Amino acid sequence: MKAEPVVGVKPSVIRWARESMGMSIEDVAHKLKRPSEEVMAWEAEDGTSPTYSQLENLAYKVFKRPLAVFFLPAPPDEIPPAREFRTLPDTDLHTLHADTYVQVRKAHAYQITLKEVFEGKSPSVRPISRQVPLDMQGSVEAQARAVREALGISLENQLGWKSDEVALKRWREAVEELGVFVFKAPFKQRDISGFCLLDADFPLIYLNNSTTKTRQIFSLLHELAHLLLNISGISKFEVSYMSRLPAAERRIEQFCNKVAAEMLIPSNDFGQQIAGLTGDAELAQDTLYATLASRYGVSREAVLRRLLDLERVSQSFYERKAKFWASQKKAASGGDWYASQNTYLSDKFAREVIGRHYRNQISVEQASEFFGIKAKNFAGLEQRILQGAAA
Repeated sequence: MKAEPVVGVKPSVIRWARESMGMSIEDVAHKLKRPSEEVMAWEAEDGTSPTYSQLENLAYKVFKRPLAVFFLPAPPDEIPPAREFRTLPDTDLHTLHADTYVQVRKAHAYQITLKEVFEGKSPSVRPISRQVPLDMQGSVEAQARAVREALGISLENQLGWKSDEVALKRWREAVEELGVFVFKAPFKQRDISGFCLLDADFPLIYLNNSTTKTRQIFSLLHELAHLLLNISGISKFEVSYMSRLPAAERRIEQFCNKVAAEMLIPSNDFGQQIAGLTGDAELAQDTLYATLASRYGVSREAVLRRLLDLERVSQSFYERKAKFWASQKKAASGGDWYASQNTYLSDKFAREVIGRHYRNQISVEQASEFFGIKAKNFAGLEQRILQGAAA
């Protein structure tokens, strides 16, 4: 009977599922509207098991796991965020939302899918990780220039882009062409800008699509720097985040920020653009930041960060101004579902799946499973992907 406790569910698996989401017993009890003592009993070796209905709610609504997982004899081997993202301090690990854990899990699933779709071999003949590995002891300017050259994007190319949307598309295309797959999702935890996962053949960058296009561009290059240092990372863009990091981790994040900033706003050109800025830079009008941001296709905060690096503004001024600008940003509005799903997917991955479907190597059902959608929605998404390929 469904109202009776389910036989065969291991308490250790329920505990693992909860901890893998960064949730407390109280969090689970609140979601299920059950007493904490009842949830605690499900995790106790001599306690009771949930009923079938409760187990379904645990699996699908709370832990976002297949029901079959809870009948495993022991918890599966997954890398927890504490091991995956060593640059994140304990205080920030404890504040990761359940949705962020789900996004990391989806990213790992995409890596497994990529290996299947590309038959275990990177589609790039010249992966960027083998061309320009980064060294924190080396020159930021020289290394950023080397990465830009590997991506094949000149400053002249960049200055010719007419919108933030075009800029993000071009940077993303260049990164994917060199063997790094870029996925996106609308994170519920808005202070996460993105993360990256290492792999010898299928390194992956995952961006928060809820942020502005200029923020996504900076995050893309920041995470790329992480991968070229051979370090998985998860990044936050709140201004106080950096100060909470231990010294070694802070140096990594600062280095990745500097590489991203130098790639987007090369020192030589920036120096020429601000040559007329004399006196106290903190007295400059916001129009200066807006003009420079428009020139490079970046945010006003990125421009201000360059002035901070040059010691033209103070840390307190930077934090105060960045916080004020962040408060002015409008939330993204809803749009076409198929267009959104298309932008979430790595373009190289999406086109390969469509190509294999056309060559009768995979079915509609298999292709839909790779995309994480229902088969009935495949045709609409397929059309969006092909439109993007033709653009």
